[in-house]
Amino acid sequence: MENLKYWVAFSSLDFIGSIFLNKVWKHFGSIKESWLATNADLLEVEGLQYKTIEKFLIARKEVNPDKVMEEIIKRDVKVLTLEDDNYPCLLRQIYDPPAVLYLKGNLEICNLDKTLAVVGSRRSSRSICDILTNIINNLRSSDITIVSGMALGVDSCAHKAAINSELKTIAVLGGGFDFIYPSKNKDLFKKISEGNGAVISEYFPAERPDVWKFPHRNRIISGLSKGTLIAEAGLKSGALITARLCLEQNRELMCIPGQVTNPNTEGIHKLIKEGAGLVTEANDIFEHMNWQFSSGLGREKKNFKIDLLDKEDKIYEILKLESKTFDEILNESGFNIDNLMVTLTTLEIKGIIKQIPGQKYIRVV
Repeated sequence: MENLKYWVAFSSLDFIGSIFLNKVWKHFGSIKESWLATNADLLEVEGLQYKTIEKFLIARKEVNPDKVMEEIIKRDVKVLTLEDDNYPCLLRQIYDPPAVLYLKGNLEICNLDKTLAVVGSRRSSRSICDILTNIINNLRSSDITIVSGMALGVDSCAHKAAINSELKTIAVLGGGFDFIYPSKNKDLFKKISEGNGAVISEYFPAERPDVWKFPHRNRIISGLSKGTLIAEAGLKSGALITARLCLEQNRELMCIPGQVTNPNTEGIHKLIKEGAGLVTEANDIFEHMNWQFSSGLGREKKNFKIDLLDKEDKIYEILKLESKTFDEILNESGFNIDNLMVTLTTLEIKGIIKQIPGQKYIRVV
């Protein structure tokens, strides 16, 4: 706790980045000595700019490490630093790892050895959300952890699908915990932090989610993950930043293809042409990542046989590509309402399909 307050004190200064903090910590060998260092001492640290040192020395006078630590305790926020043994190993390996991580939830229940980042457009189409939900649902019963940024669109879809499929998930914020952005994801934040994984941020809780922080936090999303899956992204999408970082960090990059006429997939097809792995089903993820799954997914899945009655089989085929509403299934099947209700209920009881938000049905098996 004695050392921790100095890590937090450094972090409370919004102009001090992880590069500065890592340099002084490694130079002095102690975070306390780094905080108490004189101007002359700091000038001896290789790579530090004089203006930053001067600004730090002025700002330090206004910060009481004990008080900022009290703020963290009062907010019930956990703190991880590069000094901690349980700091995520994969994240420690990247260039510019965050020196301080603030945490809500439980990172220990997440399997950090089998992490998959899922990112994409904030203005995602319904079809890509359906496809992504189906893929993640078919990861059910595996020990994969889904990592994303809790933004609108693909990010939110990935987190929700993970929770609904009983997978653990990690959300990486682009600001402090005092500002959950977007505000409509407060419920999602609560669900993740209360038993479904963890929400983390490198920013002191009182820091606002400024625009530049979102692409900067993408290095953490890809850095935490052994592989990154991109689902819909235009040529200027922030997801392409994550894709570049993924490759720089020597991790596996994969994409879900989309309609060639959709501008939101131009970035996807560019990445595929450049060699990104192609994902159309959950099995592709296991093959690209060389992961084993003992519950029947993987190569064995292709030989899996489901015994269904004629009506049940027809509904199963209708849901082959994407989730559909009751009315859509009714129109495509030609069943009357009573027959359809009975068939859907039977398939749900058998665990073959399930109902998801939006009054839609999706395959489970």
